[in-house]
Formats: sequence, structure tokens, C-alpha cells
Amino acid sequence: MKKVAVIMGSDSDFPIVSKAVLKLKEFNVPYEVHVMSAHRTPDAAIAFAAGAKQNGFGVIIAAAGMAAHLAGVLAAKTTLPVIGIPCKSAQLDGMDALLATVMMPTGIPVATVAVNGAANAAILAVEMLALSDDALAEKLETMKAEMEQGVAAKDAAMQAKVAEL
Repeated sequence: MKKVAVIMGSDSDFPIVSKAVLKLKEFNVPYEVHVMSAHRTPDAAIAFAAGAKQNGFGVIIAAAGMAAHLAGVLAAKTTLPVIGIPCKSAQLDGMDALLATVMMPTGIPVATVAVNGAANAAILAVEMLALSDDALAEKLETMKAEMEQGVAAKDAAMQAKVAEL
């Protein structure tokens, strides 16, 4: 199975990124986590992206706040899918990171999840890997069925509360 790279621009992004790591663990998807900066260590980020496919990765998740150029820098140097997680900052509530992550030029796509949406980034990475892995696809089907059952149970409980009014 291909690995997922989880790259964050700063170690301060780890509380957000940890949600992606936990989701990848839940699906038993191999991963590596690294800190690399598009601005402070651009050569390391570029080298990582350029060699990611040869090093067994299938998807890259990139989390960054503020200027948030990390996902775009990585996407520029690989043909692997890159998923950006814009991280909320104190200054602009994450809008700066969202726009920096989603507004990529033609030819450099970055799939982007919600601000701080690390769990969804991991699920999207798993869905990408599941295109060629039936066992992983089955785990995703199970997850969706469990979500459906959870909502049905909540609805039944709500109907009981409403009936008591």
C-alpha cells in the first residue's frame, strides 16, 4: 500500500494535523509526518515532493497557516495528488490560508479541505488510495454505513423526545 505524507509548515500545526494522523491510523494506512516550510526550507520541501513518488507515497497532505504556500510548492514538484489543509491563524481566522491554498494556477491543482479540516484531508487521501485498493474501499464503505446508522439512531432519539412534548 502506498504511504501518505503529512507535511506541516510548522510544528504549531500539529494539534490540527494530529486529527489526520489519527484517521490514517484508523484505516491502517502507512504515513510519515514531517515539518517543512515553503518559505524557511523551500529546498527540503521541493526535494521531498520531487522524490515522494519514488519513495512510496501515493498522496501528500500539506497543512499550513497564514501565507500557506506549502501545498502549492509541493504540488509544483510532484504528479501525486496534494491535499491542502488551511490552518486557522489569529490574524484572519484562516481565510488567508484558505485563499492561499485553494487559489492555485492552472496545472498545479491542490485539493483543499475546510480550514482545520485535517480529518477530511485524511479521508480524502484514503479515498484516493482506495481507487486501487479494494480492502481500503471496503473500510470506507463500512465507515459510511456506520455514519448512516449513527444519524438514524439520533433521529430515533429525537422522535422520542418530540413525542414526549
